[in-house]
Amino acid sequence: MPIVALENVSKRYPHGDGWLNALSGVNLNVEEGTIQGIIGFSGAGKSTLLRCISRLERPEEGRILIAGSDLAMLNGDELRLARRKLGVIFQQFHLMRSRTVRANVALPLEIAGETAAIISARVHELLGWVGLQEKANAYPAQLSGGQRQRVAIARALVAKPSVLLTDEPTSALDPETSASVLELLKRIRDELGVTILLITHEINAVRAICDRVAVLDGGSIVEEGTVEQVFTTPASRATERLLGRDVHLSQLAAHLGDRSLQANSIFFEMQFFGGGSGEEFLFELAKAADVKVRILRAEIMNLTRNGYGSLLVELTGSADALATARQQLDKIGTAVSLIDPWNSSESTATEVAVHG
Repeated sequence: MPIVALENVSKRYPHGDGWLNALSGVNLNVEEGTIQGIIGFSGAGKSTLLRCISRLERPEEGRILIAGSDLAMLNGDELRLARRKLGVIFQQFHLMRSRTVRANVALPLEIAGETAAIISARVHELLGWVGLQEKANAYPAQLSGGQRQRVAIARALVAKPSVLLTDEPTSALDPETSASVLELLKRIRDELGVTILLITHEINAVRAICDRVAVLDGGSIVEEGTVEQVFTTPASRATERLLGRDVHLSQLAAHLGDRSLQANSIFFEMQFFGGGSGEEFLFELAKAADVKVRILRAEIMNLTRNGYGSLLVELTGSADALATARQQLDKIGTAVSLIDPWNSSESTATEVAVHG
């Protein structure tokens, strides 16, 4: 049984003379011990989904199962007890300015009625774990953004939840601090065994630490799978837009520079993983088809635990050479759809997966 199961979750709000469907039939299973990304543009429904999962709001329809308990159906003491399985990290930290770091972290245990001795020991343990013991008596205003985020993380973990919800945990941080926070989230999963839901619009955060990713668009999940599956062979237009791979005629000009489009060219996007770089594939393609290869865009980064890169490639040659190149591309195992700048209909980049 998944530790988190969303079944047909729907939420709507009054809007003008009618209703706005913020969530529509969301289904998602999250396995224990994984980091599940939920990504989408602003307005996709991410924050509404977090509020429903944490039961800050009740959905109109559906079930929200956390470790077997349906939070959508609970109230009062039963809901408060079930929500102790959840830790929540909010986008703006939501620390109390009048309380010290120690007192902010202790707050959930105080509300739960734990003894002073238990609270003191647990807070000391968590502050040491996130590297903030020396800041125990400081106030939030005296901390950097990254330190405030670590306090928020410690507070979310103090009651020993089995699931951690994170809402845009790096959006207010600089790149170096963001990387350290993401590394801390990985430690939480690896060392504490906490399952994490990372809700974000930042594609690099998902690439860095998530095992799986769900793409939310218009209040619905339009695709879900491993990070490698979704980001290398996207099945939805929303994912292509998020990845910046929704390449059309108007955008090719930026990659071509001051050169004009040539009728003897075709374009495709190629991706590679692990130790590969795609060079051998391009060399073999150029040799087999007798075409000239020009790399228009190159991107290299980490994708979860593996190296990842993508190339936007232009091939030029005779009509026969380009026909041969198309045949070679068609032999690749993934779906192929060449960019066609002379076709008025919208077209997307070819996706060619090359594993190193």
